[in-house]
Amino acid sequence: MSAILLRQSFDNSYVFEIFHRPIFHVQVNTYFRFRWEGTRILSLTMSNDVVATWQVALPDGVHDIEFEHGTTSGKRVIRVDGKEIYKVDWMFKLVGKEHFQVGHSKAKCTITIDAVSGFAYEYTLEVNGKSLNKFRENQSKVQKAWVLTIAGNPIRVCLEKDTLDVWVNGDKVETFGEFGEEGTETHFQIGAHSAHITAISSGRRRDGILHKLFVDDTEIPECSD
Repeated sequence: MSAILLRQSFDNSYVFEIFHRPIFHVQVNTYFRFRWEGTRILSLTMSNDVVATWQVALPDGVHDIEFEHGTTSGKRVIRVDGKEIYKVDWMFKLVGKEHFQVGHSKAKCTITIDAVSGFAYEYTLEVNGKSLNKFRENQSKVQKAWVLTIAGNPIRVCLEKDTLDVWVNGDKVETFGEFGEEGTETHFQIGAHSAHITAISSGRRRDGILHKLFVDDTEIPECSD
C-alpha cells in the first residue's frame, strides 16, 4: 500500500489517496481526510465513494468541493472545504442534479450526474449557470488575486474589480481610495502591514486597467487561481 498527498487546505486539512492493489489487479482508490493540530490528529474520515473533486476560486477564497456517489446505493455526499453540507444514504435514481451554494457570495453550484455507458458515470460542476471552465475564465476578468507569506502564514488577497472590494483570507477588509502618481490606489491593512492596490491604465483597450498589489511598498506577483 502506498499514499500520495493530493492537496493541503488552508484549514490544516490534508487529503491523501491510498492505493490498494487487490488480487484482480484493479486499482481501487480510497480517500482519507486528516485534520490535526501540530502533530496530533484531531479527526480522520475515509470514503471509497469520492468520485470527483473541484476547486472554485471566489473573492473570499479558493473552495474545495468533494462529491461522493455510491453507484449501487445511490448515496450522495457533498463536502465544501471539508465540511459535509449534504448527505443522503440511499437513492433509487442514480443520475440527476444536486444544487448547493458556496462562499460568502453564495455562488450557485450544480453537480450533474450522467450515465455514460454501463455502470460508468460522468460528473460535471456548474457555477452560477456556467461550466467550471467558463466560470474560471469569467472570474479571471472580474477579480484579481495574489498570494504571499507573512510570518510563515499564507495570505490570499483578492480584488473584485467591479465593486473594488478587497478580501484578505476570506474576510472583506475596510479600504480607502486616493489618487497616486500613476493612477488610483486602494489602501488597506494586512495585520500590522500596510498594503495598497494600484489601478493603472494599460493604454491598450484589450488589456484595460492593470492592477498591482504592494505590501510594505513591495510589489507582490499575481497568482492564477
